[in-house]
Amino acid sequence: MFQSAEIVTAGKLHLRVDLSDEYYPNEVSARLEIRWYRNDDFNFHYQEERQVSAWKCRWDRHPNAHNSRDHFHPPPAASRSDAQNEQWPADHRDVSRLVLDRIEERIEVLWEQQ
Repeated sequence: MFQSAEIVTAGKLHLRVDLSDEYYPNEVSARLEIRWYRNDDFNFHYQEERQVSAWKCRWDRHPNAHNSRDHFHPPPAASRSDAQNEQWPADHRDVSRLVLDRIEERIEVLWEQQ
């Protein structure tokens, strides 16, 4: 599923995972950027790139003024104004599984749209 992974130190420290192009139809490339903090706050940012557009969403846990600590920024823009309150699992492995499951569902939708 993953083509490459690297820890990015420029800006906010995060793990950048490029997903394998073989998982995606046509000219879609995708990446997942993950930040996890010692207090269990996190950010999973998924983004697909095409020549003319991007499709992205974000799973977050952090204090903020726009939503509850656990929230989701839905596609296609992952904008702050569209964020929805959510409740994520406490265990980081369960959160990771939830995100990867949603990405798999998205990939299936892309292939069905072919």
